[in-house]
Amino acid sequence: MIAVIDYGVGNLFSVEKALLQFTSDVIVTNDEAKIASAQKLVLPGVGDFGECMRNLEKTGLIPVIMDKINSGTPLLGICIGQQILFEGSEESPGAKGLGIFKGMVKRINAPGLKVPHMGWNNVTFSEPRNAIFKEHGEHPYFYFVHSYHCVPEDKSIITATAEYGETITAAVAKDNVMATQFHPEKSGDVGLLVLKQFINM
Repeated sequence: MIAVIDYGVGNLFSVEKALLQFTSDVIVTNDEAKIASAQKLVLPGVGDFGECMRNLEKTGLIPVIMDKINSGTPLLGICIGQQILFEGSEESPGAKGLGIFKGMVKRINAPGLKVPHMGWNNVTFSEPRNAIFKEHGEHPYFYFVHSYHCVPEDKSIITATAEYGETITAAVAKDNVMATQFHPEKSGDVGLLVLKQFINM
């Protein structure tokens, strides 16, 4: 079972609908027992870093999410669901992220360009490719909506980048935890391929 974690933020049903194209074993839930029994987790998120963390803390689900990660369950973070895997964000000073990855989320530095970075942009994959990108062609386009991006301390966890005024982190992964800044559920066939590969891991 794939559990899409419902903590009151994110395109939950868009993600669910996209996953359902490849498997019927998907549930949107905030039930601790169902999350604990899931084989894979998806952590979506949209909006403000601090608000997302406050909502997640209110659910009481952080311990079970951390237990699942520590036990090796694959987790896919999407958009703010990627950012809250880090220690904190310039967007919400004082708000602590989950700290699964060391580093901060910083505002995009794009002089002369509109921020938020919104729309389609092509990405460059790090080699060797992460499993969720192994069937993609070179420099596919994905859909982004964000003003901040993740800046990991360990650059080796960056699995894809995009250019928008500066090089921005488009995806990260380490062991069983992977995440994308772009929205695979809004990125057409190339985005669906990311979700298909995650399901098939």
